[in-house]
Order: sequence, then structure tokens, then C-alpha cells
Amino acid sequence: MDEIRVRSWSEVHDLLFANSWQEALGRFRSTYAFRGVAESTYALTTSLARLGEEGVRHEGHLLRNFRKYAHRGAVPGDSIWNWLALAQHHGLPTRLLDWTYSPYVALHFVTADTGRYDRDGVIWCVDYAETNRLLPAPLRKALKEEGSYVFTTEMIAGVARTLGDFDGLASAAGEFVAFLEPPSFDERLVNQFALFSLLSSPTADLETWLDEHPRRHRRVVVPAELKWEIRDKLDQANITERVMFPGLDGLSRWLTRYYSPRQAGEPIGGGRTARETTGRRQAGRNPTGAGETGRGPEGRHRADGARPAPGRRRTDGGRAGRRRRTASHGKRGSG
Repeated sequence: MDEIRVRSWSEVHDLLFANSWQEALGRFRSTYAFRGVAESTYALTTSLARLGEEGVRHEGHLLRNFRKYAHRGAVPGDSIWNWLALAQHHGLPTRLLDWTYSPYVALHFVTADTGRYDRDGVIWCVDYAETNRLLPAPLRKALKEEGSYVFTTEMIAGVARTLGDFDGLASAAGEFVAFLEPPSFDERLVNQFALFSLLSSPTADLETWLDEHPRRHRRVVVPAELKWEIRDKLDQANITERVMFPGLDGLSRWLTRYYSPRQAGEPIGGGRTARETTGRRQAGRNPTGAGETGRGPEGRHRADGARPAPGRRRTDGGRAGRRRRTASHGKRGSG
């Protein structure tokens, strides 16, 4: 497995956009799917697999009852693949895993939880053009006919109408993984530039499969001390909860995180800590002798460390080899 520990914003940026040049197109078009998680120890474990063997046996029951109780018109067409994608999107345990086409969205999920800033994060990068080479012939044919690297639900349904049909494709080709782009059920899926990985068995383990088929993925480890810098730059680029989760819930999550104070002693990059930075300002760089400057999304500063309410003017005149990993039980990693 190719694992790289980055040391700067520039390095992580370059790595996540590497190998995207397509000579035949004359364009930069990446064939990588990205999954960002807050802790590097998290495994690529599906929500269904986290239920254990008993839960895996209930895959069909879970999906059947989801279809039964969901409201009419919930999916565009009564396809098992549309229902599976919708169920994953709304938190039902499935064999799908969330990914994104966007490196920035993946970085958002690495840095969204400030409570985990003392731990390294990671972005999984999988080249789906390469994993497609190991698909069963009927699925490869479907991609070729459409001139696509990623399946839609309609394309999958054209080859396998049921989960049983899909699993049966593995009998000749062995275990495989397909990447599936869901219908645009809502703005959240659209804004997160989402796609899913789809394993050929509810018991299959994607991380094991990737280790058995090298040179098709890499892990980019984001050190804990780099998270604050990445987070601040993503906020400046408008990659925030307000965009990832449109609506009042996402807005509240963004503002809560944005205005949460940093703790003294936290690493901020460059070998410095919040306490050291405050000390230097108190020693002369901050003529008011105040603590760390606050900056709100409204773009104004206060030298007393407090943060003005959005839209309020300032009046103070101040300056401003595979390791064991655990499954994530929190929110989705990438999308």
C-alpha cells in the first residue's frame, strides 16, 4: 500500500491532484475517488459490516422494510439500486461506502470535527479506472458502451436487477468493487460531489481487497498539527458545513465550529502552538496585549479575542504493511 504523510498544505494539495492529466483529452480529469476521515486508524468498513455477521444476514430485510415504509416518490424509479443509494444517504446500514470526486470535500471531512484535532486524519484515494479492470465482463461491457468510468443506478440495473444477481457476478470473476454515482436526491449529494463504492458481497472487506490488488490506491495521512491550517483554508474557499449540508442544520454546525475557541497549546503548524503565538503577540506584536485574534466569517477582526456578531461593525479600532484500523462509528467520512 502506498502511504504518504504530508507536511504542508502545498504538499497535500499537490498529492490529491496528482496524476490527473489525461493526454487523450488534453485536460486534467482525475480518475480517483476520495474518502476523508478524521482518524487515520479508521478502517474502510461499511455500516452493514459494523453490525456483525447477524446484521449482514439482515441486509435484504433492512432494504425491503426501508422500501416499504419510505414515502411515495422517494426514488426516481422503483430500482433496487436507487433504493440502496437512498438508504445509504439517509443512514441505513448498507454495503455501500461514501466517497467523493472532490479532494476538498474529502479534506473537509478530515477536519470537520475539531474534537479530533489531536489525531492524524487520512484521505483514501482509489483509482476507479484501475479497479474497473477487475470487474466481471458484463459490467466492463456496460461501462464501455456508455463511455464511462463510473456506473449510474440505471447502468447497474441493466446488468443485475437484484442484489443476488449482482453477487452472482463474483462467482466467475472473484470479489470486485464497482463505483456508483447516485441520483441527485437532494442538494447535499450534489454539493458533496458524491459517489459510492459497491462491493460484490455484503461480507467483503474493501481494505482487504485493495491490499490484495496493489497499485490502485494510496493513503494520504494528514498530521494532527496540520489540521488547523487546512481547516482555515477550506473555510476561506467556502468548503464548509453550510455548503456540504444545505439548510439550517448545516448552517448551525458551521457557525458552532467556526466560533469555537482554540485551546492554548494546540498545534497550529510550523512547530508553533496557540500558547506560543499568544505569547509572542503579548510580547510586542499585539500592542493591546490581547490574546489570539478572532476572525469571523464576516471578515472583521477584534484584538480582544472576542468575535463580533455577523454583520456588526468594529468599533474598537484594534488589529486583528497494513496496520490494524478501527471502524468509524461517527458521521460519514467523505460525503
